[in-house]
Amino acid sequence: MKTMSLLSGREIPVLGQGTWEIGDDPARRKTEVGALCLGLDLGMTLIDTAEMYGEGGAETVIAEAIAGRRSDAFIVSKVYPHNATRRGAVEACERSLKRLKTQYIDLYLLHWRESTPLPDTLDAFQALKEAGKILDYGVSNFDQAEMEDATALRGGDGIVVDQVLYNLIQRGIEWDVLPWCRRRGIRIMAYSPIEGSGGKQHSLLKHPCMKAIASRHGATPAQVALAWLLRKDVIVIPKSANAEHVRENRGALDVLLTEEDLKELDRSFPPPRKKVELQMR
Repeated sequence: MKTMSLLSGREIPVLGQGTWEIGDDPARRKTEVGALCLGLDLGMTLIDTAEMYGEGGAETVIAEAIAGRRSDAFIVSKVYPHNATRRGAVEACERSLKRLKTQYIDLYLLHWRESTPLPDTLDAFQALKEAGKILDYGVSNFDQAEMEDATALRGGDGIVVDQVLYNLIQRGIEWDVLPWCRRRGIRIMAYSPIEGSGGKQHSLLKHPCMKAIASRHGATPAQVALAWLLRKDVIVIPKSANAEHVRENRGALDVLLTEEDLKELDRSFPPPRKKVELQMR
């Protein structure tokens, strides 16, 4: 699996597995655990989760999947904003560690920004890192202004990732957030890479441009969507809830889009021409 370097010097896989809506239904647990295990077998060792996902349920599914192979996995989890106080973030992290049945989280993120003072959150993250409970930290759903605020604070230079909504349909971050982070070595992690809300997934995967490019490469439209993001030098975390989707997601690494493909995608899904408010799932 290809990796990229974080500001801390640690390596992170470029393609991983998302767990949004995983852990909600006990009847699906065996399938979900199997999918995550298959992803690990295929080299998709990055697994993204959050205390919000199934109110911790996704973390327990991950614990089962990584049992006996923790060293193979790169685990990302996120803390609720209302838990992100100096004391609250530490306690939330401890709960996540217990659910994940691990001694450390590779990357811990503030899920989004609310009223909790950022200095308090960063103090907690630094304390957790010093204690070895987390190895790196970052943020999620931060626009450029919020990134500027956060990185200017004590401990802000330890922010290594901003996880944001990014896909062919929603390209707003290309105007400001993506280049701003790139200049500073902060990695962008793209969630909902095949956009699954409001029927947009259906419209993207059924789009004539996507179908034509997929046909030329012997791929699926979903693989084209993921391959496009991988060309943008970002980390991509598609949801992996069953074996079929895991194999399809992994196959995106083998889709080598041409310059003409990229031009065609830009014509069908134009990049932003002005600043766009950061979108969230």
